[in-house]
Amino acid sequence: MSIPLAERLRPTALDDFIGQEHLVGSKGVLRTAIESGHLPSLILWGPPGTGKTTLAQIIATQSNRPFYQLSAIHAGVKDVREVIDKAKKGDGLFTTKNPILFIDEIHRFSKSQQDALLQAVEKGWITLIGATTENPSFEVISALLSRSQVYILNPFNKQDLELLLHRAMATDSILKNKKITLQETEALLQFSGGDARKLLNTLELVCNNIETEGETITNALVQSLIQKNPIQFDKSGEEHYNVISALIKSIRGSDPNAAVYWLARLIEGGEDVKFIARRLLILASEDIGNANPTALILANNTFQAVTTIGFPESRIILSQCVTYLASSPKSNAAYMAISDAQKRVEETGALPVPLSLRNAPTSLMKSLGYGADYPYAHNYEGNFEAHEFMPDEVAGTKFYDPGNNTRENQLRTFLKSLWGDKYNY
Repeated sequence: MSIPLAERLRPTALDDFIGQEHLVGSKGVLRTAIESGHLPSLILWGPPGTGKTTLAQIIATQSNRPFYQLSAIHAGVKDVREVIDKAKKGDGLFTTKNPILFIDEIHRFSKSQQDALLQAVEKGWITLIGATTENPSFEVISALLSRSQVYILNPFNKQDLELLLHRAMATDSILKNKKITLQETEALLQFSGGDARKLLNTLELVCNNIETEGETITNALVQSLIQKNPIQFDKSGEEHYNVISALIKSIRGSDPNAAVYWLARLIEGGEDVKFIARRLLILASEDIGNANPTALILANNTFQAVTTIGFPESRIILSQCVTYLASSPKSNAAYMAISDAQKRVEETGALPVPLSLRNAPTSLMKSLGYGADYPYAHNYEGNFEAHEFMPDEVAGTKFYDPGNNTRENQLRTFLKSLWGDKYNY
């Protein structure tokens, strides 16, 4: 059986890994953890074909640890416990280093399956590496998540993908023997959708369909060959992200007709109902926010409802939510507020909490001035007394600037009546 190109080119060392510089570059946080030998249990979260499995295998190799791999699609609690038992007993092969258990698509594990991992992770019998394309905040139980570090893998950029293509042409013995020249890459990159595995599969498909030695790969050639083999390419990559992007932008643009059309496209394409509902939940806060706080409540109820009901009935609930969100007034003021505040925190670091705001549960802390001069708002007229609640270095900075809409203009008027000109509302 011929080994696929993507498998033949799978790197075995960090120095050969392409992309994800923030994780495995010279100063990458994951590289540092591997080289120091202090590797925590971790969750690798990213789109398909971004190197999650490869990274797990490299980690095992470079840390010189036994490596077990399970797929959440096929494995059950029994399989998990068998691996844990082997790890606890040492299996006669290792005594000093705990093994790595890699679980691909860990988001497909049920709560009971994930529960089976908890003690082993907590006791250090195994180092867990989970790979997921779904947001672990929603798909991994909180107890397991709190015992793991989450590392985000980004889609490969154009430069990374082109480097991968040229490496394949230059180093793979099978492709080299065909003496094919890679002249244009745009079509290959387009079909890949940022997925390195899909890119290499596409390249291999093209090369396998070239019968003349020394032929040149062009965009036209790639497009003609791919059109002849449509079954090789699903729409889970680029098209998936294009359609969800169109839905979000239509809602943000207050066009319920376009929004419900793109929703229909997602539903007919077999999109996961929870994925759609999660995106609507985020949008309700990011793009509508305090202009209509009810939007967040409806979106959250929608998420709960569709999670319980599923398709096909969930299409009605999603349609109600999408058309309501698209028809709501818009504001990104809350989103901008936290973005600006986080940027300021990054610039100024962990500034000390003012003494007046600190909790003083002991007499020593009280003697040091903790909690002194703090005005308890409810003791004052109108439940308000002006006070400085931020460190001196950022005092008076306005992070939340209410949007220009009916509800937030009311908030602006109220805040100005309290603070006067301090925040320039």
